[in-house]
Amino acid sequence: MVRIGAHVHGDDPQAHAEAVGAEVVQFFLSDPQSYKAPELPAKAVEGVEVFIHAPYRLNVATTNNRIRIPSRKLLQQHLDAAASIGATGLIVHGGHLAKDEDPQVGYDNWRKVFERLEQPIPVLIENTAGGDNAMARRLESIARLWDTLDGFDVGFCLDTCHAHAGGEELLDLVDRVLAITGRIDLVHCNDSRDAFDSGADRHANLGSGTIDPELIVAVCRAANAPIVVETPAEGQAEDIAFLRKHLS
Repeated sequence: MVRIGAHVHGDDPQAHAEAVGAEVVQFFLSDPQSYKAPELPAKAVEGVEVFIHAPYRLNVATTNNRIRIPSRKLLQQHLDAAASIGATGLIVHGGHLAKDEDPQVGYDNWRKVFERLEQPIPVLIENTAGGDNAMARRLESIARLWDTLDGFDVGFCLDTCHAHAGGEELLDLVDRVLAITGRIDLVHCNDSRDAFDSGADRHANLGSGTIDPELIVAVCRAANAPIVVETPAEGQAEDIAFLRKHLS
């Protein structure tokens, strides 16, 4: 049985995990909409597996030096901080370029990151929901990114809402992802408030969105990786219970 948990607030991850019955927790170490350095949680997290999510503002693919350079620094800071509290991995979005820019530049910028990065724990690149020039929205883009990063130890985080909203069918999605990445280290198990291929990143509790719950369960079963729900907090305990029931 895979471990199932939730994205929780970083003020007291242990208490939040116990409140929703989580065996895995994910949280931020700083304001996700800022470039602030990470801060370690005041209380230790014990008895549950920990993943850390990097800030959303981080974009190491961009050609904008005022974003890319601090993003690289922030990525290393969060990796080191996450490792210091025993996290299994650090999740980071794939990033994007401006509309008319050559996407290969973004892939090459990612390679430059791994050429210089010290990895005490794995970096898990997550598929994203929107952006026509995103590095990790569609599988063909993810394949180009992985080709560019050949030779490096790169992990993958599969988000069900992002895949659906990003225009990737969930049926047999795990097989198609594994054919590219060779691994799935974590599943972000989320329903979607929006329609297929909408490009909108708005999560919903399981069964209350636009994705067939059976498809979500099938992805989680096939991935055989730890599962984190990033759904609205008031329904997380029910989401975890639903997954335990259907994956047992």
